[in-house]
Amino acid sequence: MIEPTKVNKQHDLHMHSRKQLELTGIQNVESFDSEEFLLQTELGHLTIRGTHLHIKNLSLENGILSLEGNVHSLVYLDPGTQGKNKGFLGKLFK
Repeated sequence: MIEPTKVNKQHDLHMHSRKQLELTGIQNVESFDSEEFLLQTELGHLTIRGTHLHIKNLSLENGILSLEGNVHSLVYLDPGTQGKNKGFLGKLFK
């Protein structure tokens, strides 16, 4: 009996001095500006917030993204949520 092969999803993130980010496993860049990036990764949505953020290198074919700027926060959204965070009232009335 042949078992179906499992696809191992990979996503790595390396940060250097809170100024440079190198990410793998990037599927799509949903939105971005100098203060926020919303990314779809192999393991869910990732929001990166900071100041003076800009793309240094992007290859969606290889799933690679490099960013520069001042990184303030990295937030992974729960797999069940769609898009951006729900906000206070949405969390209160689950």
